[in-house]
Amino acid sequence: MVAILAAGAAAFSPRLADAAGPEVTEFKLANGLQVMVIPDHRTPVVTHMVWYKVGSADEQPGKSGIAHFLEHLMFKGTDAHPQGQFSAEVARLGGQENAFTSQDYTAYFQRVAKEHLETVMGFEADRMRGLKLSDEVVLPERDVVLEERRMRTDNDPGARLSEVLQATTYVNHPYQHPIIGWEHEIKGLNREDALAFYRRFYAPNNALLVVAGDVDPAEVKALAEKTYGKVAQADTPPRNRPQEPEPRAHRRVSLADPRVAQPSLQRSYLVPSARTAAPGDAEALEVLSHILGGGQTSRMYRTLVAEKGLAAGAGSWYQGTAYDATRFVAYASPRPGVSLETLEAAVDAVVAELQEKGVDDLELARAKTRLIADTIYAQDNQATLARIYGASWATGLSAKDVREWPERLKAVTADQVRDVARRYLVTDRAVTGYLKQTEPKAGDAGKADGKKDNRS
Repeated sequence: MVAILAAGAAAFSPRLADAAGPEVTEFKLANGLQVMVIPDHRTPVVTHMVWYKVGSADEQPGKSGIAHFLEHLMFKGTDAHPQGQFSAEVARLGGQENAFTSQDYTAYFQRVAKEHLETVMGFEADRMRGLKLSDEVVLPERDVVLEERRMRTDNDPGARLSEVLQATTYVNHPYQHPIIGWEHEIKGLNREDALAFYRRFYAPNNALLVVAGDVDPAEVKALAEKTYGKVAQADTPPRNRPQEPEPRAHRRVSLADPRVAQPSLQRSYLVPSARTAAPGDAEALEVLSHILGGGQTSRMYRTLVAEKGLAAGAGSWYQGTAYDATRFVAYASPRPGVSLETLEAAVDAVVAELQEKGVDDLELARAKTRLIADTIYAQDNQATLARIYGASWATGLSAKDVREWPERLKAVTADQVRDVARRYLVTDRAVTGYLKQTEPKAGDAGKADGKKDNRS
């Protein structure tokens, strides 16, 4: 959950940990649309977000990238509002807009002055079921997505390794597919695919409306019924994804490219998410991630960078906000003259020491203080608040889970941290990835030399 919070830079006051979060009002329209209202009356601005409970992991086999592709196509207009009119109106009103797709959700948002809330609600409600597509707009946009993939992934060795690492971490679950999609499958997407996906998942009974800002819940409810309340439901199926089996073997991937400026090591462990974890495990994994690799006071940074001088950088992260089993990743980059094998052994030693000896009271308190501070100070930004609550809902959590997160972090013990490290940070649950630099050879640039099929 903390992965979606904005980092708080201010020093943490224990008094703030007990401060109540925002008063979130929740209700549901007759057509199934869930609504959250988060009042913030400091400035006359509102953030309006629509979250659909569908992402890349909900795609049909062979149609990878369709969720992200549809996100692009949602800006192509309706009968009531031709292509470009929505964006032009938001710009005319001095607002901001954007959209994003993840493995578990797709979201669209606008930030405007409070008096323009009804306007953006009307536009967004219209395209919830009224999108119009033709080959004349779909096919050129598919080329845009292919170019985006080439620029962001295919031409970036680090991004390619990350894609391969994720694909190898998951052997059965659709998290193995990149959000943007595999190139050969993107090329096959068409208008019919987009419309079928849209009609299946884009509906009020599969969506959450979040309005944060200078608003009154009763006013938002009236506007929601006036705009979204007119949108018809769809027969959207429940999520029933293939699940990941318990991993049984350490796997390795290696990618070499002459364009690599800095070699690196990544270790991806399969772990439970905040939704799937046993009580206390997600919180303990979050604290473990901070103690192990969260900044310059972490175990990995102190040992590998400051003390031994083996790494130029090192850290770890835990992606707790996910609907199904997720990842805990440790990473490091060697200093000149240090091999990736030597660095990997050093990373393993840091993890082993924590598993054997546990964590001390000072680093436990410091980690919890920082994580709780990040959570509390994230409430200072209405757009961040809207994202926290929206992403939590889309991954199976509730507003209550969000409100109670700081208290659950405070309750984490040193024994819990050591326990999750022993159970989850084991090589049988992991994939290790090497990013190497090679001398360029004719016809060999960008070629991967995997110890295992890297699926790229």
